[in-house]
Amino acid sequence: MCRTGQESQKPDGDEDVDATDAAFSALLEDSAEELYERAPCGYLSTLMDGTIVKINATLLDWLGLSRRLVVGRMRFTDLLTVGGKLYHETHFAPLLRMSGEVNGIALDIKAGDGRRLPVLVTSRVKSSADGEPMLIRTTVFDARDRRAYEAELLHARQAAEEARRQAEADRERLQEALAVLQRSLLPSELPDVPGLEAASHYHTASPDLLGGDFYDLFPLDGTRWAFFLGDVCGKGPEAAAVTSLTRYTLRAAVLHDPDPVTVLTTLNTVLNERYTSGDTRYCTAVFGVLHPRGDTCTVRVASGGHPSALIQRANGTTEFLPTPGGMLIGVLPEAQFAPAHTELLPGDTLLLYTDGLTEARTGPKRELFGEDALCAFAAAHAPAGPKALVTALTALIAGFGDGLDDDTALLALGIPASSTVAASDDLT
Repeated sequence: MCRTGQESQKPDGDEDVDATDAAFSALLEDSAEELYERAPCGYLSTLMDGTIVKINATLLDWLGLSRRLVVGRMRFTDLLTVGGKLYHETHFAPLLRMSGEVNGIALDIKAGDGRRLPVLVTSRVKSSADGEPMLIRTTVFDARDRRAYEAELLHARQAAEEARRQAEADRERLQEALAVLQRSLLPSELPDVPGLEAASHYHTASPDLLGGDFYDLFPLDGTRWAFFLGDVCGKGPEAAAVTSLTRYTLRAAVLHDPDPVTVLTTLNTVLNERYTSGDTRYCTAVFGVLHPRGDTCTVRVASGGHPSALIQRANGTTEFLPTPGGMLIGVLPEAQFAPAHTELLPGDTLLLYTDGLTEARTGPKRELFGEDALCAFAAAHAPAGPKALVTALTALIAGFGDGLDDDTALLALGIPASSTVAASDDLT
């Protein structure tokens, strides 16, 4: 039986499949082209001399240029700013020729209206089968948001740096003001005491805080001199106020009665009555009176809660001048203070100090320096007078470094060893 020509025709179902495949292929081609043209980044292809042969709509929109004006008429470098052209010539192009690709280089392109557009550029060389360079494919990413962020970050960094500089300047001014105030709470220099030598030193643990240590030396009359050294609790303006009140109270009290115990009793009354509202303020102090006579000097002192004075004798021995039982000044309405007295001979030195010295942390175990170590230190130095002893202690304090976290005041008084020689010369 013969069949008709309809036998060579495809079934209806197969025709529908072919039509679908064709439509899908066309859709893929259309989608690929659309993706290229409207991608979120710019694309362009150039010949090896930089002539633009293909560019997508995204990049044209950024530039505000028409395809007719760009393709075949402009080179990639024509899209760059003057600085971008220079960088392209000296860095970008040589690196591309050498390695065949350049990734994420920051450049500025210029739009048709003259605007500068920050971009990140990645370029790769496409070669033929035999390795001959044919095209350069370039991707351009919009970096305006990134540049704005970088500018904002830079502005923030500059503002932070300016704030840091301002804070540092304010801190320096504050330190200068605190130093001036601190000096106002101490004698600018010690007076010359006939027949005696005096030396002092003040170490500030923190330039940002007012310390509460204080000392003074001043004449009572034609033959006697008063001195004191102490430490107010706390730091800062409140401590400075107590220090000022303490200094002027001691100076005034001794004019009424030079007895050291009486002077400290007066100070105790003033501090206790002044700070009775719950903000208790107190101090420790040693107050004394010097009475030089010939080549000796009588010393009468009283102590309120303060470390004992140290005596470096001319024969090389050292000893403390004990004042046991002296109470903190200003805590109680009535307080007991410990009196003591001694005689200084030529070559002897009396040292007063605050506990910043003995409570310094030393060694690997950060142990307290302590009074025993202070006594041993003084004994290890030949007796050469107050100035020599204070100089040696100043070097010791500097060596403590961050182990010294409290202010330290030193006041040394003594009779120069040369007084003995002078006295012998007078006898002859």
